[in-house]
Amino acid sequence: MTKDLTTRTELGAFLRGKRTRALRADHDLPPAGRGRTTGLRREEIAVLSGVSVTWYTWLEQGRDINPSRQVVDAIALQLRLTEAEHDYVLGLAGFAPNPRPALSEPAAVPAHVQHLLDTLDPAPSFALTPHWDIAAWNPAYQDLFPGVADADPTQRNLLVFIFTDPRVRDLLPDWERTSRRFLAEYRTETGARRGGTAHVRLLTHLRSASEDFARAWDENAVQRFASSRREFTHPRHGDVAYEQVNLLPQDAPELRVISYLPITRAGGR
Repeated sequence: MTKDLTTRTELGAFLRGKRTRALRADHDLPPAGRGRTTGLRREEIAVLSGVSVTWYTWLEQGRDINPSRQVVDAIALQLRLTEAEHDYVLGLAGFAPNPRPALSEPAAVPAHVQHLLDTLDPAPSFALTPHWDIAAWNPAYQDLFPGVADADPTQRNLLVFIFTDPRVRDLLPDWERTSRRFLAEYRTETGARRGGTAHVRLLTHLRSASEDFARAWDENAVQRFASSRREFTHPRHGDVAYEQVNLLPQDAPELRVISYLPITRAGGR
């Protein structure tokens, strides 16, 4: 037996074992035949991972096929693999393990986008990448949002802040509802990028960093963005409220500018 065939067989056996032992409730799936609560069907994992049932079956059978890294990442995400398990299947598929830290530093924004943010001051405003990295902001946003300027650039992500920074949790008076709304909007926006490396890394990182995130993500809620009232309880300014609006720069389509237009302020600046 060749080494390549051996590794393909090991990869197929490992994926098959994880699939058959998975809890269906963790994937929001009802019990299967005769009330079985464990084990996912091949077609269920295939659909969730964005591949055909035939192709996924061949992968588990150790056939001579070459999955892309993006496909391996997508399957690892759907099977809820740990970082160690994810690296293991990447190695069997011929890829290097994911680099650590899990997240990467967002690229600098164009000068004209930063100029727009500064012009919007004193309305707190910031620029988001497609994966919700906070790439730039103005002084009013830095004043409102704790730690955005001092954060490790690889961790300067809106979802990371919401689910891992206790100061942001204290900033949101209804954290449970607000965090889930943010997450539902993120899921809706990133549906087309499911399985992409940056998306997988972010979800893997947050799953290991926050049990609240893991539970909320598994609810599979989706919600389109709509301009709405955003409320904060600031440690120095008290209760403040804004209307959130989104701006899409025509000459920087990969970015989204979010601005909080003041409605009321208690305590003033």
